Amino acid sequence: MQDFTDRRGPATEDEIWVLEHEPVFTLGMNADPAHLLAPGDIPVVKVDRGGQVTYHGPGQLVVYPLVDLRRAGLGVRDLVTALEQAVIATVAGWGIMAATRPGAPGVYVAEAKLASVGIRVRRGASYHGLSVNVDMDLGPFGRINPCGHEGLAMTQVAALGGPREVGAVAGVLVPELRRSLEAHAHESPRPFP
Repeated sequence: MQDFTDRRGPATEDEIWVLEHEPVFTLGMNADPAHLLAPGDIPVVKVDRGGQVTYHGPGQLVVYPLVDLRRAGLGVRDLVTALEQAVIATVAGWGIMAATRPGAPGVYVAEAKLASVGIRVRRGASYHGLSVNVDMDLGPFGRINPCGHEGLAMTQVAALGGPREVGAVAGVLVPELRRSLEAHAHESPRPFP
């Protein structure tokens, strides 16, 4: 992501990367290490995104929108809103009522967090992005204060009646994200990949 962002030029096409990570805790640039309670055998990696500490692992959909924000007509808040709204629209198709919370980026169902957002903007382009818990072991979230919030409950799509396959969620989320990015642009952007 960093290399792609550093090498991109004015004509570089935007990309949306979709993946799963091996088990890892990541600490954002200004994360308080006190939120990392008991990592045990799971690696801890400092990364150059915003936000505190989170967990990534198999069964979680990770989406990295690599977008030239200026060309797309998007501000940072527009990007975060587009990511959140894409998740909300995606899970609504499975009858899951999700929402955002003021001052707490991400997507929530009742009192539990379903999706986390952590981005970085450099040279006018975004990287890092979004993680959606699909069907994973949520236990490692108990070893941290997720996103810096002590006792924050986590949930996942499968437990709420949605699909268990990361690919099935990605197949709906990526088109929703494209629509959401275009809807939040302040000018006429080029279509998203």
